[in-house]
Amino acid sequence: MKFVDQVRIHAKAGDGGKGCSSFRREKFVPRGGPDGGDGGDGGDIILEADSNEDNLVSFYYDPKLRSGRGGHGMGKDMHGRNGASTIYKVPVGTLVYLLPETMKPAEASKFEEDEGNEIDDTPRPKVKTNLSGLEPIADLSEPGQRFLLCAGGKGGKGNTHFKSSTNRIPRQFTLGSPGDEGWFGLELRTIADAGLVGFPNAGKSTLLGALSAARPKVAPYPFTTLNPSVGVVMLDDYARMTIADIPGLIEGAHENRGLGHEFLRHIVRCKVLLYVLDMAGSEGRNPVEDYGILRREIKLYDPTLAMRSSAVIANKMDLPGADINLRDFQSRFPTLTVIPVSAASTTGLDGLKQFFSELFVSSRQ
Repeated sequence: MKFVDQVRIHAKAGDGGKGCSSFRREKFVPRGGPDGGDGGDGGDIILEADSNEDNLVSFYYDPKLRSGRGGHGMGKDMHGRNGASTIYKVPVGTLVYLLPETMKPAEASKFEEDEGNEIDDTPRPKVKTNLSGLEPIADLSEPGQRFLLCAGGKGGKGNTHFKSSTNRIPRQFTLGSPGDEGWFGLELRTIADAGLVGFPNAGKSTLLGALSAARPKVAPYPFTTLNPSVGVVMLDDYARMTIADIPGLIEGAHENRGLGHEFLRHIVRCKVLLYVLDMAGSEGRNPVEDYGILRREIKLYDPTLAMRSSAVIANKMDLPGADINLRDFQSRFPTLTVIPVSAASTTGLDGLKQFFSELFVSSRQ
């Protein structure tokens, strides 16, 4: 299934129904007073964070959010029916942005002129939007959290509201107000306790698969992982933590090279960064240089990320040369927490889980 973590949508809440101008007309009551009912209120559009959702693909294929319009008022003081509100489920960790006029798509006018159409073949604005520089209007970071995206319009008043001692037969009524409408950007930022940060082919996906029940794609070529994947790691005393496998980073990612911002925005919410290094240098890489590049890219993207708690996972310790490189690395960075493991052979994973227990369980008590 296609993974979508950023999308542009158009939302239109339901319009309020119009009020009614009517008079009571019954047998033996030829000149009854006004009895026009009010129009119903339009339905709201609500976003709700749902832990069962993992990306925004549903909005990619259907980016038009709609709710029911209010019914019109009728005679005999009958109130129009309120429009049904619509609740749209989004993944936990979704940011909502209000797009300025300059970021509306070229086909916006045609896209918006569809009210009442049962069959709609209007082009969909599937192009991703650069949301950098915008301030979010909502952050749905907790399961069940809701946000009123667009409020429905209020129903109009019937002519009964306009009767008075001097106006016995009012014919005035008001139309319902239109529902809120606008273009919005949705952006998913993965929420996890820890994020695996490393170059392509460093073994992040293999490590996540060895630690949890997650089964990310593993293959011997770069950029096998194109989408973030979250796994749950079971610890002692029934405690558990979540780890996110983030797509591989390359030098220049802060300038959006490679997967660039597609990668970096998903580590913003991680409490701890775990730098996964190929300690054997199996592809001609140098672990010390790799660590420096990773730190620099993260700092250039967001200086606060570089100050976050971190540790180094020295992977591929089963390969020749890894022991020598590990000693050199530890002598270069003596204050760093370094956990040697081999994700392929699952050696050293018990020590890694013990580190997780000390790091996360103690902080939650």
